[in-house]
Amino acid sequence: MEESQNALHPLKAKMQSGQAVLGLSLRMIRSPDAARLARTTGHDFLFIDVQHAIFNPESIFAIAQTALAIGIAPLVRVRSIDDPDVPVLLDNGVTGIVFPDVNTPDQAKRAVDRCRFPPIGRRSVAGGYVHFDYRAKPVAKATATLEAHTLVVCMVETAEGLANLEAIAAVPGVDVVHIGANDLLVSLGKAGQFDDPIVVEAMDRAIAATAPHGGFAGCGGNRDVPRQAASIKRGVRFLTTQTDIGFLTAAASQWTAGLQAALKA
Repeated sequence: MEESQNALHPLKAKMQSGQAVLGLSLRMIRSPDAARLARTTGHDFLFIDVQHAIFNPESIFAIAQTALAIGIAPLVRVRSIDDPDVPVLLDNGVTGIVFPDVNTPDQAKRAVDRCRFPPIGRRSVAGGYVHFDYRAKPVAKATATLEAHTLVVCMVETAEGLANLEAIAAVPGVDVVHIGANDLLVSLGKAGQFDDPIVVEAMDRAIAATAPHGGFAGCGGNRDVPRQAASIKRGVRFLTTQTDIGFLTAAASQWTAGLQAALKA
C-alpha cells in the first residue's frame, strides 16, 4: 500500500481521472481466487455483499488479502450503518465500506464516523495493520495512509433517501453516493422499471451533487449492459456489473443452450 499521506485510494484516483470503476458483486464465492477472477475479467473492485449473503469474517479477510496483493480493491457492503463489524473489517484489509439504505445526512455522518479517523470521524486506532505487512508505523503516518485508502459509499435506495440526496452528498467524508436502482424502484412502486425517468434523474442528481465535494456518483442493481454504459456516459463513475451468481448462471445457460442446439443440427 502506498504510504504517502497524499496518496489516493486507487478507485478514487481512477475516478478522478474521469474513468469508471467496475465492481464484481460476490454473493456465492468464498475463495480468495475471487480477486483473481475480478482482475482477469476487467474489474477494479470486489463488492462483497454481506447484506444479502452469509460471509464469515475469516473468508472476507482471506479475500481481502489476495485482493490487496494483486491490485483489486476489496469493498464490503455491510448490513446497515450500524453494523458493528465495520471497524474490524477496515482494520483487516478491507479498503471500502458500502452502507445500504442511507436516508438522511445524519445517517451518512454515522457511516463516516465508523470509517474515518478523528477529526472527521470516530474510528479507533489499532496497533499493527495488515495493510503494511504489520510493520510498525508512526500513528500519524499510518492513520493518514489508511484514511486516504478508505472509500465511504452511501447507497440511496428509497424515496426518503432520494429527497435528501444533496444533503447526503454534502457530508464530509462521503466519497460515493450510490443509487441502488433495484430497491429504489421497489420503494417507489415501480419494481423492475429500470428505464423509468426517475432512475436517470436520480443518477443526474447524484452526479451534480457529489462533484462540488470531490465525490462521485454510483449505480447498482441494474444488470443491463446498454443501460450500464449509458449511465457511465452520463457521468456515473462507480458501478457494479453483475453478481458471481448472475455471471455463472448466464454463462452456464448459454453453454448448455449451445450444446443442445448443436445436438439438433
